Amino acid sequence: MSAALKPIMTLEAFLDWESRQEIKYEFDGFRPVAMTGGTWNHAAIQRNLIGLLYNRLRGHRCQAFGSELKIQAGYSIRYPDAFVVCSPATPGALVVTDPVIVFEILSESTSYIDRIDKNREYRGTPSIQRYVILEQTKPAATVHARSGDAWVVEIVVGDAVLDLPEIEASLSLTELYEGIQFPPDPPITA
Repeated sequence: MSAALKPIMTLEAFLDWESRQEIKYEFDGFRPVAMTGGTWNHAAIQRNLIGLLYNRLRGHRCQAFGSELKIQAGYSIRYPDAFVVCSPATPGALVVTDPVIVFEILSESTSYIDRIDKNREYRGTPSIQRYVILEQTKPAATVHARSGDAWVVEIVVGDAVLDLPEIEASLSLTELYEGIQFPPDPPITA
């Protein structure tokens, strides 16, 4: 018995198809993936992040955007929770192809995709110099930074500062997680 394989959707076909949809979809290089809603903490962290980036970038050539605008990473289309672009904007552009810093806020349902799939895609995008994965349950970030041909990973936790040298800025995790209530730590068992 032979199963017919579905044709792989092209990036161009996806962009055309997605423009007619009522909800947002990402494209993983093969098929559309529906974007779902997030939690209160996710939305609050994203709000704080965009606000802090906006304030830090006032008068700077770089601009911050949230998940209302999509980026191209290799053959994929993603709606990161936030990103920074430093090239001039093209009026009416629907896709940004050269972000410099990308931020994702983890959730249970997207953890693998953010840590593995998107990490690989973002590392393969030459313009991206820093990929920041923000935790939702604790004030912490995993920072992947390009260093020549290699990537350096740093863990930032607690009240530490998240350095963003590509845009000559930094964000304190205290500000980033302001107003966020975290779930209690599970009890330690011996």
